[in-house]
Amino acid sequence: MKNKQDLQNYFNYLVAWIKKKVKKANKKGVIFGISGGVDSALVAVLAKNAFPDSHIGLIMPIRDMENDKSDIQLLVEKFNIISKEINLKPAFEILKTQFNLKNKLATSNIQPRLRMLSLYAFAQEFDYLVLGTDNFSEMYLGYFTKYGDGGADLLPIVNLTKTEVLQLATKIAIPETIVKKKPSANLWENQTDEAEMGFSYQELDLFFQNPNLVTKEIRDKITKLHNSSKHKRDKIPRPLKKLGEI
Repeated sequence: MKNKQDLQNYFNYLVAWIKKKVKKANKKGVIFGISGGVDSALVAVLAKNAFPDSHIGLIMPIRDMENDKSDIQLLVEKFNIISKEINLKPAFEILKTQFNLKNKLATSNIQPRLRMLSLYAFAQEFDYLVLGTDNFSEMYLGYFTKYGDGGADLLPIVNLTKTEVLQLATKIAIPETIVKKKPSANLWENQTDEAEMGFSYQELDLFFQNPNLVTKEIRDKITKLHNSSKHKRDKIPRPLKKLGEI
């Protein structure tokens, strides 16, 4: 557990970092998705502090979000976050029918990619940068959709493990119902991060401290996910040689 002063100092650092990056890009503010989860809630509060009047939290329902709507409302009202809701379900249903894919994950991943498309459309409209919500744990495992929730201009919480996100969220008084919610990408009914990964975030934290603190089975699962998702973290490969150099 980090002490309260460390948490507050890091929160202040992230707010200043966002301001600096947006200014350097000569943009006017920031936009981000609000899902009802703790990662997006933390990013939302950071954005609000960095740009009190020049931010948008985009709420983009595709599947049923009734369990999240009340939490989103709590967050928006408590921190006075500027928000806008865009219903993406019709667009998803059209694409799902047109594509008629057999691979469940390929179909499910249309959802975060539609959200990325929406964020960038409004970012260009308002001359904002897109803030991503991926944390260190997700980035290490590749537990995000390439060119979906992985598509962003800035990743403010990417150096925070899931546990540290929860600690910082608690420190700044994000609603308890959000902090205690089971992490989920909500790609299909009853989907949760930990069930899909095959281990808990607590076990992942232990692995980060020392791989030998978890069982060989868990260690192998984590290592496999990390290695197989390398392409998600790497820059797009480019040939080393130009025409005439061969």
